[in-house]
Amino acid sequence: MRNFIITLCVFFSTFLPAHHTLSAELVQEKHDIVRAQVTDVKSAAEKVVEGTNIATNEQIISVKILEGVDANKSIELINDYIQLKDNQKFFLNRIEKDTGDVVYSVADTNRLPILGGLFSLFLIVVFFVGGKQGIRGLLSLALSIFCIVFLLLPGIMKGYSPLWVSFSVSGLIIVVGSYITHGFNRTTTAAVIGMLGTVLFTGILAYFAVEWSSFTGMTSDESLYLNINTQGVLDFTGLLLGGIMIGLLGVLYDSAIGQAVFVEELYRSNKDISEKSVFKKAIRVGREHIGALVDTLAIAYVGASLPLFLLLQTTENFSLFVLNREMFAAEIVRILVGSIGLILAVPATTVVSVFFLRKYRGQEIHGHETHHHHHSH
Repeated sequence: MRNFIITLCVFFSTFLPAHHTLSAELVQEKHDIVRAQVTDVKSAAEKVVEGTNIATNEQIISVKILEGVDANKSIELINDYIQLKDNQKFFLNRIEKDTGDVVYSVADTNRLPILGGLFSLFLIVVFFVGGKQGIRGLLSLALSIFCIVFLLLPGIMKGYSPLWVSFSVSGLIIVVGSYITHGFNRTTTAAVIGMLGTVLFTGILAYFAVEWSSFTGMTSDESLYLNINTQGVLDFTGLLLGGIMIGLLGVLYDSAIGQAVFVEELYRSNKDISEKSVFKKAIRVGREHIGALVDTLAIAYVGASLPLFLLLQTTENFSLFVLNREMFAAEIVRILVGSIGLILAVPATTVVSVFFLRKYRGQEIHGHETHHHHHSH
């Protein structure tokens, strides 16, 4: 569930700036993206890109524009981008030069129906398999996306410190998301305090790691375009820090809630158990969890950066300098700092949970918090 949030965060952070780039790069030109449909594929042939030995497919297609100022107009264009089929709907670039000439090119295929279908399937699965808890999780997810799109991104764009904006938004997502999903009770509160402490520590660690590594934060095309569009006012190292903290939230949530619930179950199953004993047992379960989660975190980052790692394979004279380059070093820092935070979340949440839940002793726990426990496992 939370990994889905991470994916969406990545999606929004890479997707939203892309729209500004087009308007900024082409100052004298008016650029629109409109829907269009292929009416006829006139010819398709393979040709070699000049100066390389890479083959590309080139089509000549007839197209009907479906919207905008040229709606219902038919045009013919050469397409050496994504190969299209008869009747296929797609997005078309319409660039109006300052001379009045209009140039058309294929922008992309229309993937929105597929995305919509997958999202509907996701909702159905969450609803039927997750039940009430799944619906609460969806509310929490909606809130997280809202915080990222309407608080995190605008806050960073306005020039506030990305570190503080990320920490504040992370805190808000943790607090509100946890209570929406798991209800108001001591267990959730223990997990929330453990997570906030961990995120604060991870933020400080990430700050020094990024500072001492002299990162610029300029590791991708997106960051270069974003820098041009914002006239260089953004703090890209801070952006890197924010990314590390937001990326950690998903897995952190999983381990903290798990620890808090386990401590509570131990107290419920044996009222006379000592705090030391609860801590030892909970840490043992936490360690199993850590093993799985560190693996998850590292593999998730590697998965997101596969092209980067493949680039390593194609480097003829591989040396340690390659790892030293910012594009790789930043990923390594991200994985290591995230993993350290994740590991420390387990003892932190366990200590807070033991402290909070020992008040259970000598009183019946049922009563004010039963709703939480039907769903916790």
